[in-house]
Amino acid sequence: MTFVLVIDDEPAICRTLRINLKARGYRVETAADGRSALEIARESPPDVVVLDLGLPDLDGVQVLARLREFSVAPVIVLSARHGSDDKVEALDAGADDYVTKPFGMDEFLARVRAQVRRTSVVDAPEAVRTASFEVDFGARTATRDGEPVRLTPTEWRIVELLARNPDRLVSQQTLLHEVWGPSYHRETNYLRVYLAQLRRKLEPDPASPRHFITEPGMGYRFVP
Repeated sequence: MTFVLVIDDEPAICRTLRINLKARGYRVETAADGRSALEIARESPPDVVVLDLGLPDLDGVQVLARLREFSVAPVIVLSARHGSDDKVEALDAGADDYVTKPFGMDEFLARVRAQVRRTSVVDAPEAVRTASFEVDFGARTATRDGEPVRLTPTEWRIVELLARNPDRLVSQQTLLHEVWGPSYHRETNYLRVYLAQLRRKLEPDPASPRHFITEPGMGYRFVP
């Protein structure tokens, strides 16, 4: 049974999400603050996390950063903050999706289903090896020059999608659809942020990438 951890200090939202998720077969636990949420996540690793940014003890981005120290579970941010800077900050910290309040329950549940589907990417190569870095999809480990590198769940999905299509152009629309979902076909800034992160983490010279290549206005190409 898929375990969803809901972190929100609004009792009405927690109650609504618990009822709707349980009705669809999910196991659900809720937490009203960041510290108790992190304790729950450590003791019982969730499959999906729903995270409000405005928590009473820790900022949601802080919770996300701490969560990413031990968990690769997809995180859906649920927030009243509508600014693009807030979205980019959350995505940059390791969030996989961003839903603004108020939200439609049908759309929210579709976002949860999408994240559950994406936790098991099919047809990915077992590993990618270059002169400077290695990514092992089975072991979920990455190294650069022999040193471990931590990739976020979203970064893993981007690398997997590009690695399944070596030397082939993968369009911006395909990446956005497969990684974030169909409603994100215009958010090309997400791609710029994440590809820049991947280059900093894996490329020997991020300013002159050899493996994660941008095709301006079209998409990206992975060159082994």
